[in-house]
Amino acid sequence: MSQKLTLALSKGRIFEETLPLLKAAGIEVTEDPETSRKLILATNDPQVNVIIVRASDVPTYVQYGAADFGVAGKDVLLEHGGEGLYQPIDLEIAKCRMSVAVSAGFDYASAIRQGARLRVATKYLLTAREHFAAKGMHVDLIKLYGSMELAPLVGLADAIVDLVSTGGTLRANNLVEVEHIMDISSRLVVNQAALKLKRERLQPILEAFEKASIQ
Repeated sequence: MSQKLTLALSKGRIFEETLPLLKAAGIEVTEDPETSRKLILATNDPQVNVIIVRASDVPTYVQYGAADFGVAGKDVLLEHGGEGLYQPIDLEIAKCRMSVAVSAGFDYASAIRQGARLRVATKYLLTAREHFAAKGMHVDLIKLYGSMELAPLVGLADAIVDLVSTGGTLRANNLVEVEHIMDISSRLVVNQAALKLKRERLQPILEAFEKASIQ
């Protein structure tokens, strides 16, 4: 079987913070996905390609073998379920947190005490459902794909569940964090078949990633 490897990455923070880990493995991407229209990027190693996919699609590409390995946030993996994936390393990159946020004037604590049924906008339905179920709260979840902060401002939802990094976007839209659900970082995920069939080629890269991520 060919030992050629395909790595799935998403644009933005994960891509940028994966570059030093790749470099530690002797691999450098030769094109910038922000300026190139290509979705398959070459590297200085002819046996390694990088494909650029939507963040939420990384686990799917790896699960079905279209990519041998990839980097995905814990948030994405929780929603995906991790089926068919080996998750050997928490890379400790692209760190943020999953939080509940509401409009600054909304009395979230009082609503909880009174057993109010809240409308919550999020793209993380499974995570949100588990969080509120564990608290014994009844919520109506509204699936959104972006601009989550808008939902409370226009009356679509009472609260949102979303990723927060600095909190700047929340503050700019007069929202406040009221609950911290979990810390999020990105993990290396590997196709289980590739781990067996391409172990000789993959193992040194995995070891370099792990070593670089703990420095």
